[in-house]
Amino acid sequence: MYTMHFYAATHKKELRDRTDEALKSGLPIFVSESAGMEATGNGPMDYKSWQEYIDWMEERKISWITWSISDKDETCSMLKKSAKSEGKWKDDDLKESGLKTREFLRNYNVKQY
Repeated sequence: MYTMHFYAATHKKELRDRTDEALKSGLPIFVSESAGMEATGNGPMDYKSWQEYIDWMEERKISWITWSISDKDETCSMLKKSAKSEGKWKDDDLKESGLKTREFLRNYNVKQY
């Protein structure tokens, strides 16, 4: 198993192309860190590039997780300080990246039989 990390505002098609080559070689891939902002964990969200990654992973049936479920003062942290550690977060508890991640999970994480 190989892992791939991307931050959509930094990593573009070249990383997907390299990962496609690994897939063609028969290597299993799991995206173990991903998000819509820059690789620093800060900066503006790049929704267009993030959606391109989501579409790419969906087409290839690649499982993914995002970064980071915390309330740090950075773009990639999904929670506001108001969020309880037990979960059951309301929209008001989520930052921009948390809201978009929740949307992706709800739209794409459906059972298909």
